[in-house]
Amino acid sequence: VGFLTWGAALVFVMTPGLGLFYSGMSGAKNALSLIMVCMLAFAVVTVQWVLFGFSLAFSESGGAFIGDFAHGGLEGVGAQGLLLTAPQVPSVLYAMYQLMFATITPALIFGSVAERIRLVPAMLFVFLWATVVYDPVAYWTWAARGWIHNISCLDTISSAAPCNIGGYDFAGGGPVHIASGFAGLAYCIKLGKRRHLVHKAHNMSNVFLGTALLWFGWFGFNGGSAVAATPRAAMAAFVTTIAAACGALSWAMWDYVHTGKISGLGYCSGAVAGLVAITPASGYVAPWASIIIGVLAGVVCNLSCNIKNLFGLDDTLDAWGVHGIGGLLGNILTGIFAQKWIGQLDGTVLDGGWIEGNWRQVGYQLAGSIAIASWSFVVSYILLTGIDALPGLHIRPSSEEEDLGGDLGEMGEVAYELVPQAPALAQVDGGTTMKSLLE
Repeated sequence: VGFLTWGAALVFVMTPGLGLFYSGMSGAKNALSLIMVCMLAFAVVTVQWVLFGFSLAFSESGGAFIGDFAHGGLEGVGAQGLLLTAPQVPSVLYAMYQLMFATITPALIFGSVAERIRLVPAMLFVFLWATVVYDPVAYWTWAARGWIHNISCLDTISSAAPCNIGGYDFAGGGPVHIASGFAGLAYCIKLGKRRHLVHKAHNMSNVFLGTALLWFGWFGFNGGSAVAATPRAAMAAFVTTIAAACGALSWAMWDYVHTGKISGLGYCSGAVAGLVAITPASGYVAPWASIIIGVLAGVVCNLSCNIKNLFGLDDTLDAWGVHGIGGLLGNILTGIFAQKWIGQLDGTVLDGGWIEGNWRQVGYQLAGSIAIASWSFVVSYILLTGIDALPGLHIRPSSEEEDLGGDLGEMGEVAYELVPQAPALAQVDGGTTMKSLLE
């Protein structure tokens, strides 16, 4: 119990860490609003999770696609465990732990549309997205009767004990990273490009601090997914930090080869890419494989962030390039490098991956990844189109508000009180004076 409680606390730290990471990477006039959107998402999803989100994602009496309302309002959630999912811990603790995953996932999306977000429509989107995207794909992947979790034996889903032999995803490569990354892609396509595409991180100290908090929290994210303090949990935590270090080095070195400079932003982006890619693999691969995963994540995600420009995509802070592509890469590499002996560290029986002769596993990984990416992109685009059509809920700020920035335009507050009269200046000459101070 204590292990998973601390795991939940570690994962919580990732949400403000993400806010600082995004805030530092943005322009100064959007710094506070990017922290705010992450923390608002946390609060909104918490309410949704209690009402029905947990039940839709983890009830054990649903079908292959989504759970039912057996635990609506957290009915029946208490000291007893979920028999088919996590019998070793109280269900109330498991619900709290999984809440931390559900809250950070939609926050990741906003990296794709930073500097052009309206907060109220964004929060309506978060509530709906958690309901019709995150909850279903979490159910597919982790719930006892989810179709990805049982992809090799779909005929057992309705039985008393489903086979649970299917896609490997230890901590959320699909539900967290692929889903958020491709939702971000839909969001940035729907919004279009920013009015001013010149971009430079305004506060690298916050980027490093955010990265450190994310890295720290990821020990609970991946290690905690073992549910109990077992050798497998320790291995998951260890390979997590190895992949992060290798991702940071490979991205930074790739930049150095092409620019002659070692970029702090490249180091931090590479660390996050390594963390993303190792997420699904962390409970399945050995340390040597995590080195390969981290190095490939740094290079592949770096390339994807550059290739997006060829398609005219304004994925502002590279949420799609790092989380969407990094999650896909991690899921596929999990199917290649998974090993039976890693599962045996906590008594789990695995068929291993490609390197142990289980070539079908890569197919299972691809099927699940493509399904999640497609579902998230299409449903997200439909949700955004619907919200944008509602009176007063247009999803993009006006040109004047966008020029002023999300901090003053959406919140009436600023991250840095550069001058005492900043709020008053925001009302002068359309905010031109304030804009010049913040740039």
